[in-house]
Amino acid sequence: MALTRMQMAGWGLADMGIVTFVVIKQLLVLAFMTNYLGVPIATAGVLTTSILLFDIISDPIIGSKSDRTQSRFGRRAPWLFWGAVVMVAGVIGIFAVPDGFQLGGNLTWVAVAFVVATVGFTMCAIPYGAMAGEMTQNPKERSVMTGWRMAFASIGILIGGALIPGLAGTTKEGHLMAAIYVSPLIIGAIWLSLLMTRNAPRIDVPSQNSIVESISLVLTNKAFVILVLLYGVMTLAIAVITAGLPFAALYLILDNGETALSGAASGLGTLSLMFACFVVGAILSQVIWVLLSHRLGKLGALILGLCLYLVLLGTIYMALPSVNVTAIAVLFIFAGFTNGAYQQIPWAMFPDLMDVTRKETGDAIEGAFSAIWLFGQKVANAIAPLFLALVLGVFGWKETTTGFVEQTDSAIEALRFCITLLPAGILLLAILGLALIYRPVATDYLARR
Repeated sequence: MALTRMQMAGWGLADMGIVTFVVIKQLLVLAFMTNYLGVPIATAGVLTTSILLFDIISDPIIGSKSDRTQSRFGRRAPWLFWGAVVMVAGVIGIFAVPDGFQLGGNLTWVAVAFVVATVGFTMCAIPYGAMAGEMTQNPKERSVMTGWRMAFASIGILIGGALIPGLAGTTKEGHLMAAIYVSPLIIGAIWLSLLMTRNAPRIDVPSQNSIVESISLVLTNKAFVILVLLYGVMTLAIAVITAGLPFAALYLILDNGETALSGAASGLGTLSLMFACFVVGAILSQVIWVLLSHRLGKLGALILGLCLYLVLLGTIYMALPSVNVTAIAVLFIFAGFTNGAYQQIPWAMFPDLMDVTRKETGDAIEGAFSAIWLFGQKVANAIAPLFLALVLGVFGWKETTTGFVEQTDSAIEALRFCITLLPAGILLLAILGLALIYRPVATDYLARR
C-alpha cells in the first residue's frame, strides 16, 4: 500500500524535535560549561564524552525492547510519546544549574541532567529509525520520506542552532529560559508526528528474539555494518565542526559592521545568523538530493555531496578569520546545501539493506537495526567534543565565566584547523570507504532484495 503524503511528511516531522536535541548536545553543552560555568575545556570534554558513551549502551536495550513491545498503538509509538517528555526534562535540567555551586556541583548537576536527556533521546531516536523500515519497502518512497525528514530536521537545526542561542544571549539564565521556551516545539513535533502516522503500515507482532539474538542477526548483514561505520566517520567530521562553531562565532567570525548582514549579525548574534543561513541551504537542497538520488543512485548522490563538502571546507579555511560576516553567511548557505546529502541520503540507504535480512530470515527487528545504525553516529558525537577540547587545551585555550576571554594566536589557529581542514580529511576517508569498500558489498546485497 502506497504511503500518503501526510504519512511521509508526518514521519519526517518527528525529527524536528529529535534533531533539536542533537544540535543542543553537539553545539551548546560543551560551550555552556566552558563559557558560563567556568569548567576547564578538557574536563568539560571528558564529561560530555563519558555521558554520550553511556548513551550508546542503552541503544541495543531500547531497540530490542521496542521490537518486543506490544500495545494498541503499535511497537514504536509509546516509546516516542514518553521519550519526548523525558528528553525535554533533561534538556531544561542541563541549563538549570543553581547559582553558588562550585566546580564539582556544576559538573554533577549537568551530568545527571545530560544522562536524563540522552536516555529520552534514545527512547525517541531508536524507534523512530525503526519506523522507516516498517512503513514502506519502496526505495523511492524512502527517499521522499527522508526528504521530508531533512526538511523538518533543518527546522530543528534552526531551533537548536539559531533560535536557542538567540534567545539565550550571553547569560547562563538566558540559556535556561531558551530551553523552556522551545520545549513545547520539541514535544509537539514528536506527538503530532505520531498522530499523522497513526494509520501508516506497521508491524504489530512483537519479536521473540532476545537482545543478543537480534544484535547477532543484524551484524550478519555485512553491507549494513560497513555503512554504519562509514556513517560514523562522516558524523565525526560534522560533529567536530558543530562543537567548534560556538567558539568560531566568537573568535573567527568578526563583524566590521559594514556588510549587508551586519545588522542581522548584531541583532540575532553571529552564531544564530550562521545557523539560519545553514538551514536555508539545507532546506533548498532537499528536492535536489532526492532527484539526484533517483538519477545517480543514492550512493552516487552521497559521494557527490561529500566531495562538494570537501571543496567548501577548504574555501572556509581560506576565508577565516573574517570580518565580512555576509561572505561567511553565504558560505554557510552552501554548507547547508552540501550537508543535506549527509543528513538525508544515508537514512534512505540503510532501510534498503534492512529489507534483505527481513526477507531472508522473516524476523522484523527494525529496532535492533535502528540501534546499530545510530551506534556509529553516537560514538562520533561522543568523541568529537572530547577531541576538540583536548586539541584546544593543548594549544592553551582558556575557560571563562563571562562568555569571552582573549585567546592566544596558536589557540585561534588550532580552532580554525579543527573546524575546516581536519573534518575535510575525515570526510575524504569516508568517500574512499564508500567507493572502494561499501559499493561492491552493497551491490551484492541489494540484488537480493
